[in-house]
Amino acid sequence: MLRLANFIDGQFQPPVAGQYLPLIEPATGQVYGEVPDSEAVDVAAAIAAAEHAFPAWSALPAPARSAHLMRVAETIHARAEELAQAESRDNGKPLSLARRVDIPRAEDNFRFFAHAITQFHSEAYDMGPQGFNYTLRRPLGVVGLISPWNLPLYLFTWKIAPALAAGNTAVAKPSEITPATAALLGDICREAGLPAGVLNIVHGRGPAVGEAIVTAPAVKAVSFTGSTAVGRRISELATPTFKKLSLEMGGKNANLVFADAPYEEALATSVRAAFTNQGQICLCGSRILVEQPLYERFVEDFVARTRALKVGDPLAEDTDIGAIVSEAQWQKDQQYLEIARAEGGSIRCGGQVPPPVNARCAGGYFLEPTVITGLGPQCRVNQEEIFGPVVSIYPFADEEEGLAFANSTPYGLSATLWTSDLRRAHRVAARLEAGIVWINSWMVRDLRTPFGGMKQSGVGREGGMEALRFFTEAKNVFVAG
Repeated sequence: MLRLANFIDGQFQPPVAGQYLPLIEPATGQVYGEVPDSEAVDVAAAIAAAEHAFPAWSALPAPARSAHLMRVAETIHARAEELAQAESRDNGKPLSLARRVDIPRAEDNFRFFAHAITQFHSEAYDMGPQGFNYTLRRPLGVVGLISPWNLPLYLFTWKIAPALAAGNTAVAKPSEITPATAALLGDICREAGLPAGVLNIVHGRGPAVGEAIVTAPAVKAVSFTGSTAVGRRISELATPTFKKLSLEMGGKNANLVFADAPYEEALATSVRAAFTNQGQICLCGSRILVEQPLYERFVEDFVARTRALKVGDPLAEDTDIGAIVSEAQWQKDQQYLEIARAEGGSIRCGGQVPPPVNARCAGGYFLEPTVITGLGPQCRVNQEEIFGPVVSIYPFADEEEGLAFANSTPYGLSATLWTSDLRRAHRVAARLEAGIVWINSWMVRDLRTPFGGMKQSGVGREGGMEALRFFTEAKNVFVAG
């Protein structure tokens, strides 16, 4: 049986108290390993290691830090299949998706920030006879990084790479539900020659490990991705100490399809946006709003495409929909189906636990991709983040009503709109309350651009130079003329 360990000061170490949590493979429902159930004492050891490593790491010139990150990227590339297998087993997502998206993106994260730090520059202003102003940007010190279970390596590296590139050292906590690739990343960093203590990984639950990271005086900033409820708790804990915070939280994303949309592309991409990774991506388009003249046709075709998706063993090459990440999440998804029925919704397809996909997966957490109609924008299914293969489609009469529906939730992470009218595209995009808007596309990312949400979807921005700025502090220097 697999037993993971914390990665502290360049070494794998068991939790001090010797306690572990079970690791369950979602596709089978069976325990396949153990992960440390760490406590504050383990976090303290990781922080001490990070503090010890900080002076030397932060003193390295940017090209030297860049070279270290590039070696990590190259090692991820060399061990890509091992990582993809671990992520599929750990998370329940199709192996093909892990190979195609998650692991390459983790590699790209390190490559991008390895290059970006060599181009990072500060402001300088010539004030004429008065003098000269320039800004120094320096690393913060030890930073805390907390990532979720849905994209366990993708989002973990999205935080780690800019933090280290900027010259910080880090204490990172992956989700205790999906820790396998994070453990492998520790081994990869050691293999790549990253100095001991620069990256420390502590496994465990949020109330013990996460809160110890957030409240530690030595931790100067916290970057978190996860639920709005946990983000709120982190904000409450960090506010008294005025720590820098970046909170990327929930989403209930609108996908607006206007009657003049490029139909086939809108249909195919809307299905992909709804159900990729079993709908367990914060950017999934779980609310599909269709302009009235197109509504009936779109629903009929969308349901047909959804029925064609194959629910199967994540290890099978032809699987479209894998397993839900955990039994708790699986039960939550089913509870929302009951809520939909109680609110008067019509389940047009899916909504059931399928028969076992094979003997290996007889005890797994599978759910058919589900399409619901007949629910208004204020129903719970259209207001609350479900985070599963469940979408609602409802009509709107005109542009104003579509915008009102799209903006009617407390979330504002992303939105998608489909139209052939360029003026409408820009007009609607400007009025959508979302941190990122895709026009006639979905999930197209440029790592140079900032990323984050509005309203209860987030505070601060990640990505590109914004991430490097977050992980530094600015000092203005004025030289008299």
